[in-house]
Amino acid sequence: MDKTILITGATSGFGKAIAQRFAKEGYTVCITGRREERLAELKAELEKQYGVKVIALAFDVRNRSEVEDAIGKLKTQVPYIDILVNNAGLASGMAPIDEGDIDDWEAMIDTNLKGLLYVTRQIAPMMRERARGHIINIGSTAGKMVYKNGNVYCATKYAVDALNQAMRIDLLPYGIKVTAINPGMAETEFSLVRFHGDEERAKNMYTGINALQATDIADIAWYCASLPPHVCVNDLMVTCLTQATSVYAIKEAERVKPS
Repeated sequence: MDKTILITGATSGFGKAIAQRFAKEGYTVCITGRREERLAELKAELEKQYGVKVIALAFDVRNRSEVEDAIGKLKTQVPYIDILVNNAGLASGMAPIDEGDIDDWEAMIDTNLKGLLYVTRQIAPMMRERARGHIINIGSTAGKMVYKNGNVYCATKYAVDALNQAMRIDLLPYGIKVTAINPGMAETEFSLVRFHGDEERAKNMYTGINALQATDIADIAWYCASLPPHVCVNDLMVTCLTQATSVYAIKEAERVKPS
């Protein structure tokens, strides 16, 4: 196999698990993120375990010039990108709209929305030239239903949902697949980041819930990417068994047991 995948936000969570999954399948893996030390560790791990080529690019998707410089250099190292996974994203804070921290708002808008656009704008033309490729956008159940105090985060994920649909239409003539994977509650660093490092509060989010794991989303990404050329999964919403929507979930203990 001679295929290349680019994954944003690969230093933890979904992005890291997706990098591991595709490296296992023999892909050349391009990993990006802000934390250079973590990228170096993941690069060494994947190269040692799977013997694949790994390119680590340390940059912030929120910075347009950094994105353009990094992708420009990447183009000198790989001739094409088969799959782009727009995974970099975050939730920052959880407050009602009248009390929200504007710095939190800007971090979410710049990362979840503008960062996705900056990277896609660099990679999509490469796919268009070859008339093939696959863009996988990691959204959220929060982009399907708004929840209390989720205001700006939900707004950014609704925007990802809209962009996913628009990309699918715009890139249709070029044979480029576009897929949205929208996870629900997942036990990653997500809540730790949202609550600004408050470990206890983050941990309580998942107490009594058998939440999704990063590897679950990685397996789904691989499934979508490995389907026949004529098959495209446009949109998926994925939750753990005890979550139905972004606003309705129960604890494992609340499940009805067999009589």
